[in-house]
Amino acid sequence: MLSEICLPVGMPKVDVSRLDDLVKTRVRVARGKALFHLGDKADSIYGIRFGSMKTQLEDSAGQVQITGFLLPGEIIGLDGLVENRHVSHAIALEDSEVCVINLDDIDTLSRTIPGLQPQLRRLMSKEIKRSHQMVRSLGALRSEQRLAAFLLNLSHRLATLGYSPNEFLLRMSREEIGNYLGLTLETVSRLFSRFSRDGLIRVQQREILIIDMQALRELSGTDCG
Repeated sequence: MLSEICLPVGMPKVDVSRLDDLVKTRVRVARGKALFHLGDKADSIYGIRFGSMKTQLEDSAGQVQITGFLLPGEIIGLDGLVENRHVSHAIALEDSEVCVINLDDIDTLSRTIPGLQPQLRRLMSKEIKRSHQMVRSLGALRSEQRLAAFLLNLSHRLATLGYSPNEFLLRMSREEIGNYLGLTLETVSRLFSRFSRDGLIRVQQREILIIDMQALRELSGTDCG
């Protein structure tokens, strides 16, 4: 139910079937609505069954910083495990559905499924790596490298899910991409036009076709996986 890139990857089938017992609840989240808010009690993690979501921070003045975009098959809510409080807002980019995995159930099942805790550690390690990559992107990469790396990262993740790595629909707006990458809306729009003019991609509103994957990798100058 959570797909092979989430909890079940690399686990025996009998353990995977027991993991399915954890998923007792599914929650629909309409576009623009929140799955959880910063400060909410974190008693579950969530596997995105379909749709997509963004996580974001917001200060007392209402300034928003987007910290991530989540796709089907990916886990959301891991950042709340330390303090048992969510440290960000999770907002649906489109009508979405998540599978709810209660943390108490995970603790109970971990005692009988040895592979479950290593899987959770792997997911948390990936989350930390993603945060490190974002910091590096904002601190060291030029604007065109940031956007190229962003597109390549999306391509890689979609390919892992079994979708086309070359042709996909951006669920987030250019303004949201700019917020995430530390760029202005004007810069993001200009770079999309430049990439299209240089023959790297073809753009039609939110539809993206990557024409020259290797050139995009060379432009990014980083490992975007």
